[in-house]
Formats: sequence, C-alpha cells, structure tokens
Amino acid sequence: MSARSPQIRRMTGLVLTFSATLALAGCNDGSGDPAAEIGPNPTLPAPQQYLLPPMHIARVVGWKGNETPTVAQGLKIQAMATGLQHPRSIYVLPNGDVLVVESKAPDADPITRPKTIVTRWVESWATSGGDTGPSNRITLLRDADGDGVPETKSVFLDHLNSPFGVALVGNDLYVANTDAIVRYPYKEGETKITEPGTVLTELPGGPIDHHWTKSLVASKDGSLLYVGVGSNSNITENGMEAEKNRADILECDPNNCQLKVYAYGIRNAGGGIRVNPKTGELWCSVNERDALGDNLVPDYITHVQEGGFYGWPWWYMGAHQDPRHKGKHPELKDKAIVPDVLLQPHNASLEITFYDGKQFPDEYKGDIFASEHGSWNKSVRVGYEVIRVPLHQTGHATGEYEDFLTGFVLPDGKVWGRPVGITVAPDGSLLVSDDGSNSIWRVSYTGK
Repeated sequence: MSARSPQIRRMTGLVLTFSATLALAGCNDGSGDPAAEIGPNPTLPAPQQYLLPPMHIARVVGWKGNETPTVAQGLKIQAMATGLQHPRSIYVLPNGDVLVVESKAPDADPITRPKTIVTRWVESWATSGGDTGPSNRITLLRDADGDGVPETKSVFLDHLNSPFGVALVGNDLYVANTDAIVRYPYKEGETKITEPGTVLTELPGGPIDHHWTKSLVASKDGSLLYVGVGSNSNITENGMEAEKNRADILECDPNNCQLKVYAYGIRNAGGGIRVNPKTGELWCSVNERDALGDNLVPDYITHVQEGGFYGWPWWYMGAHQDPRHKGKHPELKDKAIVPDVLLQPHNASLEITFYDGKQFPDEYKGDIFASEHGSWNKSVRVGYEVIRVPLHQTGHATGEYEDFLTGFVLPDGKVWGRPVGITVAPDGSLLVSDDGSNSIWRVSYTGK
C-alpha cells in the first residue's frame, strides 16, 4: 500500500493569475476566499496596507504525554531527541552522525519605529521553545544500531553566534553564524571539535539583523558555497543601505572566498537552500513579504537561476508591483521570475531536503520535503506542517504540493510545536526538528 493518504490535500501553483487590481485598500481584510488560493489558477485579492500589521501568533504549548504529529497510514513517527534548546537545521555527516544546530536570535535590532514596539510585545507572548538552557551550539546525535534512539548525545561545537547553516566539504566543516561563515577541521567519528575555527568570510549581521538565520550549502562537487541571506526589513523600511548583500543568495569559492551575488530579489531564503543531489541544481525555500493582506504574498519553493531576479522589494510573482513601491524600477518588471511552487501566503517555509533515501516507496524518490514553520499574521493559521513537493524525473517541479506531517495545531488555535529543519537520515527515514517543543522527530516507513 502506498504511504499516501486519501485525505492528503493536493495543491497546485504552476500559474499565478491575479484578477484583482493593484490598488490600495483599507485595513479590513475580510475579502478573498481562502479556497481560491489553491488550484492551477488562483485568484487573490487586491493588496491591503496597514498602520499596524495584523497578528495572530500561536502560543506553543508543547506535546503532552504520548502525543505526536500525525502521519499517513504506512508511516511511523517517534521522538528521536527531546530537551534540546531551539533546534533549527539538521545535517547528516558521512558516517551517519546527525548534527542539530541549536540557535537563538542575536540581540534585538534597534527599535526605530513605534510599530516595532507593538510587534515585539505581541511576539513575546509566544516565544518558540521557551528557555531550557544553553543554546547557540551544535549537538551531535549518534544512533549506531539504527533503532531511532541515539546512544550518544554530545555538544559538538559550542559558543557560536546564532548559527544556522552547516556544510561539510572534504575535511572542512563550514558553519554559517549570523555574521560570518566559520571553517573548522573535521575528523570522521569525533564527537566534539575543540580546535578554534577560522573566519572564511563575514556575512551581513548587525546592528540591524532582521532575518538573522543564514542557510548554507555546498555545490554538488564541493567547489562552491552558497549562502541564503534574508532581507533586513519587510519592504526596505530600514533603507536600501541596510539591504547590502541581503535578500540574496550569495556564492563563493571556499579556497578564496569573495562573496558575489548568485541570485537576488529573494526576500528570505535564510531558512532553506539545498542542491538537488541528482541534477546539481540549486533550490530555495522563501518567506515572502508581509502586510499586504491575508492572501498575499505567496511563499514559494523554486529552483534558482544564476543571475535571476525574484522580485523583492519592487515586484512579486512576476510582473506584479508592490503598491508600497509604486512606479519604482519599471525596468525590472519583465525580469521578475515566477517561482516553481507557490505556497500559501505566510506559511513561513523553512528548510527543504531532497529525498534520496531507500526506505520510502519509489514514488518519493527525488521529491522535496519542506518544513512549514507556521503563520503569525494570518487570520486562519497556515503552515505548521511538513509538505511533500513532487518532482518530475527530470528534477522539475510539478507545481503541486501535499500534506505529509500534520497535527501541530490544536482546535483552540494553540500549537504543539513548529517544524524547522528537515533532512534524510542514513537509513532513509526523515528527520524533522521542532523548535516549539525542542524535539527531533523521526518518520519511518513501516512497509505497509
């Protein structure tokens, strides 16, 4: 029997057709049918603008007793690790050891606008994961017998600066802190790195560090590093100077790292970039801009064209102008690329992985799994799940996606947890970090 459930929701987004005009609207966001967001030709309402952005932040309550996320028939889920401190990205080393990046945000940005005070006050109601101890480190998990329960749990790297991305090239381990890529010597099998790291290159950091997570991946042959750097604002309200080398995917040769822009206009891919292991093509998962209404602007997952422009901050989803930048940069209108897979607006799509394991049925081979952290500014919660994005044998997206790991949201609107990192374990199971409950979930296929 297939592991897919008949209850799985298929969503398509190959073509984005806006029937609404791009006129400014009032603060009432009652327009638009959420059901119209799915299908091959979604119709979205006109953008809206606000004095203060709407907020609908979920309070994280953590999983109780034997509660777990929901998987389809034929799949099994178990907690691989608990008691972590804000687990974010997950990286598997060649010997099968699992690295879990535990990370907290750097010191808060300077408050320059009154609405920032309000925003932070509301956000403080629902801090993900609580405060359970030291963070800003990398923890190693070793499951030698493959039963999904690690026998070894050790602090692999400590005293980092809000880390997120990790990449191993040969014997060099690269860690993307919020302000720099640092290189460490790695010896296979070691459970702790004690030697000091060397700064490979600085990255855009403070004093304003709006999107602080920096995703990292190496090219298929290891000759290049790519780093996803999110914007320093929602829509350039901190000025364009604050956006230097931001809202970009940057590239460098690790032997002589001179950062250059690989693709731009990508508001925030700081939570997820990956290379397709089959084709070598770079892909990203993107959080789009806010404060244009419940149903704008779609988050997305897409392959990344070298030199490609993806719209931010002036355009979105192709030739649709952001009304807050009306009349600016008309020469970029026809250059803005429409992404491959359009997700629901405000999903907060984070890490992605390509399924190259041998445990799941053949229909999953080469497909993308993506963690959707969940909305904070949409009237009806979206995200809070892991989705599957089917790809053709050629590696191209179908434009569809479907639920894979659900059950994070309670009927009263509170949430058990929030998925962040995702990767394929050595045995072919899927590992998902949950920074709401400070856990790592393992999803395996039972063979039925």
